[in-house]
Amino acid sequence: MAGRTDRAPLLDWAEAPAVSPVPEGDHDVKWPRGYGASWSRTPPGELCPLPQLEDDHIVAVFVVTFDPRSGNIVEWCLPQDIDLEGVEFKSMASGSHRVQSDFIYFRKGGFFGLACFANMPVESELERGARMKSVGILSPSYTLLYRYMHFLENQVRHQLELPGHYTPLEAFYEDKKGVLPAGITPQSCQPSVHWLSSIHKHLYPEMKITHPAGCMSQFIKFFGEQIFVLWKFALLRKRILIFSPPPVGVVCYRVYCCCCLANVTLPGVGVTAPESKPFFYVNVADIETLDDEVSYVACTTEKIFEQKQDLYDVYVDNQNVKTHRERLQPLLRVNSADKEKYRRLNDQRQLLMYTQEVDRDCSSCEEDLFILFFMEQNNRIFQILLEVASSQDKTLTADHARSMGLDPQGDRNFLMDLLEVYGFDLMLVIDNPCCP
Repeated sequence: MAGRTDRAPLLDWAEAPAVSPVPEGDHDVKWPRGYGASWSRTPPGELCPLPQLEDDHIVAVFVVTFDPRSGNIVEWCLPQDIDLEGVEFKSMASGSHRVQSDFIYFRKGGFFGLACFANMPVESELERGARMKSVGILSPSYTLLYRYMHFLENQVRHQLELPGHYTPLEAFYEDKKGVLPAGITPQSCQPSVHWLSSIHKHLYPEMKITHPAGCMSQFIKFFGEQIFVLWKFALLRKRILIFSPPPVGVVCYRVYCCCCLANVTLPGVGVTAPESKPFFYVNVADIETLDDEVSYVACTTEKIFEQKQDLYDVYVDNQNVKTHRERLQPLLRVNSADKEKYRRLNDQRQLLMYTQEVDRDCSSCEEDLFILFFMEQNNRIFQILLEVASSQDKTLTADHARSMGLDPQGDRNFLMDLLEVYGFDLMLVIDNPCCP
């Protein structure tokens, strides 16, 4: 067993290939960097524009273990004086004892974290027959955390087999550490907003760098036509909470995908809208934090959240999307325009598959198609709103709604809320459906 400490993969964190949690296919795990789910902000929800820290710098590395007497505890970390309160529950999701392995994206104050969890049976009465640990990192950005997925997976297995051997983690931290400026802590680090100029198609391949391949396509297949229900809630910056039992890694990707649905690249759009934040995995320790948020997308394994309706606007359980907000109830219905958009999306996908059938690996092209589909859909809506806002009439009609790809009747409430959230002072005039 001791010889395993010298295995190359344990130290190969820079070039290690990411191991995909996506069930279907053999995909790399990647995240977007150049543009993204911040929906006219880039990158999505990124925090702390600190000059001393680069995107791939690590501000902490830690090992969490489940102690049969004390519960989840941080058994080791670097730097030793960093505040990691709550990380022991974020990096080991509630219910994880039911699965052998998992990975978790989460947010800790002004930083994002990635932890890999593993559960190993042991012949020990003291440990009640199972040893459970997570190895994780904190960074100013989540966009490049995927780079270290393979390293963390190796390290958590290493920690299970040889508890207390931290040399590879120490070397990793020394190589990748970022130094926080004096007085800056994970809690004091505040989000920053970056506005993005128009993205042209010919620039897009250079800007989409690291989304999880296969993630968006599976997300859309999972929800089907309801993807356009989620799209509306995301565009309206609602508080969206996704519930799922462990494993939670793939559900963290659903958080990201949900954010991507609301990507807008027209300059200046969304100045008055609340910043929607990807929180990834949350638990009961985050209740106070979520209570102060006006917009977010998160996931949880804790069913108790469903009862705390003041914390969210939209609750997603498996493929069931629901809201307790009476004003939002009409948005749950899939209307004719939604069905048409879904048909068009599938037609584009089928055409892509036909033209790419000679190439076995076209997953990245499919991801591009999905992300661009929603980006162009959103840009079309806001371009029309900007044009009407700059006109003398300032009246939004049924024809405008149809030009946006919306149902003038079925999307009336959605349009009214959209005007309010994004600060458009327009008059919405939609013909009465009872009239010929």
